[in-house]
Amino acid sequence: MRRRRSPRGPGAGPEADYGPARASAPDRLRGDAARGDAARRVQDATARAIRNLLGRQDPAGWWKGDLETNVTMDAEDLLLRQFLGIRDEAVTQAAALFIRREQREDGTWATFHGGPPELSATIEAYVALRLAGDAPDAPHMATASAWIRAHGGLAAARVFTRIWLALFGWWDWENLPELPPELVLLPPWVPLNIYDFGCWARQTIVPLTVVSAMRPVRPAPFALDELHTDARVPVPPRRMAPPTTWNGAFQWMDRALHVYRRFAPRRLREAAMASAGRWIIERQENDGCWGGIQPPAVYSVIALHLLGYDLGHPVMRAGLESLDRFAVWREDGSRMIEACQSPVWDTCLAAIALADAGVRPDHPALVKAADWMLGEEIVRTGDWAVRRPGLAPGGWAFEFHNDTYPDIDDTAEVVLALRRIRHPDPARVEAAIARGVSWNLGMQSRGGAWGAFDADNTSPFPNRLPFCDFGEVIDPPSADVTAHVVEMLAAEGRAADPRTRRGIAWLLAEQEPEGPWFGRWGTNYVYGTGSVVPALTAAGLSPGHPAIRRAVLWLESVQNPDGGWGEDQRSYQDRAWAGKGESTPSQTAWALMALLSAGERDAKTVERGIAYLVETQLADGGWDEPHFTGTGFPWDFSINYHLYRHVFPLTALGRYLYGEPFGHDGRHIGAHLGDRTGVPAEGV
Repeated sequence: MRRRRSPRGPGAGPEADYGPARASAPDRLRGDAARGDAARRVQDATARAIRNLLGRQDPAGWWKGDLETNVTMDAEDLLLRQFLGIRDEAVTQAAALFIRREQREDGTWATFHGGPPELSATIEAYVALRLAGDAPDAPHMATASAWIRAHGGLAAARVFTRIWLALFGWWDWENLPELPPELVLLPPWVPLNIYDFGCWARQTIVPLTVVSAMRPVRPAPFALDELHTDARVPVPPRRMAPPTTWNGAFQWMDRALHVYRRFAPRRLREAAMASAGRWIIERQENDGCWGGIQPPAVYSVIALHLLGYDLGHPVMRAGLESLDRFAVWREDGSRMIEACQSPVWDTCLAAIALADAGVRPDHPALVKAADWMLGEEIVRTGDWAVRRPGLAPGGWAFEFHNDTYPDIDDTAEVVLALRRIRHPDPARVEAAIARGVSWNLGMQSRGGAWGAFDADNTSPFPNRLPFCDFGEVIDPPSADVTAHVVEMLAAEGRAADPRTRRGIAWLLAEQEPEGPWFGRWGTNYVYGTGSVVPALTAAGLSPGHPAIRRAVLWLESVQNPDGGWGEDQRSYQDRAWAGKGESTPSQTAWALMALLSAGERDAKTVERGIAYLVETQLADGGWDEPHFTGTGFPWDFSINYHLYRHVFPLTALGRYLYGEPFGHDGRHIGAHLGDRTGVPAEGV
C-alpha cells in the first residue's frame, strides 16, 4: 500500500521568513529527541530549499539554470566568427578567458568535471586560443600542443574537429568522410534518409551536406604544424575493415562516394543543394535559431552563407542574433556558450519540486509557472509527423523556441507538473493535458517504449557511417523517457491502459541483471533507476515486486560512505563505474526518489541519504554540484544542468516528508490540502 500525503505537514522555515506558524510534523517524524532534531533539520532544509528555488523564478514564470557542457562550444563559436569575418575582439577575449580557466595542469581539456583528457576538445580549445592571440610557445600552449602530439595529433581528432580545421586549410577536405547533399532527396522509406537520424543529428547533417559539397577554405592567419605528430606526414594511412563487415562495407561506401563526388550529375547536385537550403530555412524558429540548439544553428548559418545568403539577409541576421543568446557572461568577465537552453524542462521540474515539498497548489509562483508552460504548448506538426502523419500535435519542447521538435520527455513532465497545480482556468489546463497525453500515446514506438523526439527512430545504419563519430545519432526508446511517460499515464488514471502496460513490460525487460536501469538522458544507472522505480510503483507494481527489490538492493550496494550517491560519466564506457563516483546532490536525490517510492522511507539507507542532503546544503538553501550529472550523448556529450542541484534534492526532501505525490487512482494527493509550508501568498 503506497503512502498518501499527510493532510498536515511541517512548515517551510523560520516564522521570520515565512510568516504564519507552521503545522506540526507528521506523526511518523516524531520519536525520541534525536529523531525529533533530525526531523526539524529536514524541515528547515526543505524550507531553505523552497525559498531558494522560488527566488530563482523569472518574473515571466519560468526557471532556467545554466546548461554547462565543454569548451568545444566556445571554441567553435570563435571559429565561426573568424570564418564569417565577424570577429569581435571583446567577445574573443572573454571566450578565451573562459577557455583558459577550463584548462587543466597537464595542458588538456576534458568534456566533464574530473574527466580524462579529451583530444578533440583539447585541439579545438588550443586553436581557439591561437585565434585569440595566445603564442604557441607560451607555457600553457606548449604543454597543450605537446600532449596533442603525444596522443596522435590532428589526424586522431574526431570528424567534426577536422571539418573545422578544413574550413581554414589546416586539414585536407579529401581526407574527410563524404556527406553528399543528395541524402536530403532520399524518401523516408529508403535507408539512410535524413529521418533515420535523430533530430539533433538531422539538424546538423543537413547543413553539413552543403558544407561538405562546397568544401570552402578561409585561409587561416597561422599554421598548426606544432599539432601534427610529424609535420611532413600529417595524414597517416587509415586501415580499412574487411568489406564483409558492416564497418568495412560503410568504409567502402565512403570511398565510392568520394568517386561519385567527381562525377555527380550537375543538375542533381544543384537540386539537392537547393532542397537542403529550403529544408534549413523552413526549420528556422521564430527566434532565428534551429532546434534551440547551438551546433545546428552554427552549421546552418555557415551553409546558408555558402549558398549565397548575405550576412545582412533577415534569415542570417536572425540566425546570428540567436547565437548571441547562447552566451552566459560571468562575473569574472568570461563568456561561456550554452549548447542549448532548458527553460521548459527546468520549469516543470521546479514546479514538481515545489508542489511535492508542500507549497500549496494555488501558490502564485506555481500558477505563474503553469501560465507560462501553457503558453509554450506546441500545436503544429514538426518532423515527428513523418513517422506519425495522422497524429494531432500537442506537446512541449525543451527550449524557449523549438516548435519543430517537441519532445516526449518534456511533455510527460509538463503534464505531471500541471496536474499538481490548481489553476484558475481548469478547463484550459485539462485541454492542454489531454492533447499532451494523446500526443505522447501516439508517439509510442512499436516495442511499447518511447524515444525522446521520434517514434521508431531505430535504424542500425546511421551510427555506422564514418562521418558519425561524434556521439549518438539515432533516438531509440530509453528507460528514463519511457518511465516518465508511464508515470504520467498512471497519474492520469491510465495505469491499466494496454499502452501503459506495454511500456511497463518493456521497462521490466530492460532491467540490468544487477538491478538498475540504464540512463540515456541522465548519468547513468542511478538516473535510470531513479526514473523507473517511481514510475513502476505509480503504475501499481508492489514495492515487493522482484524488479523493485533488485533495484533497491542495487541502490543500497552503491551508496557511498558519506550517505550520498554518485556516478561518474565513465560508467557509460566501463560498467565497473556503474553507480560509482563522488556523491552529488542530484544523484543522491534520484536514488532517494526510487527508494522512497519502493517503500523504504524508514530504512537506514534513506535516513543516511536524507542526512547527506541536509548536511551538504548551502546557507542560501541550494547545493553545490560541479559534477556533470546530465547526458546529451552517453559519454560523448555530458551536461551539468545547474538547476538539477536545486530541484531534485527538494523533490526528494518533499517526498520524504509527505510521501508519494499521486494515489493509485492518479489523483494528486496534495491538491486539496492547502498550504503546508507557511509560504506567503505573494513572493518569497
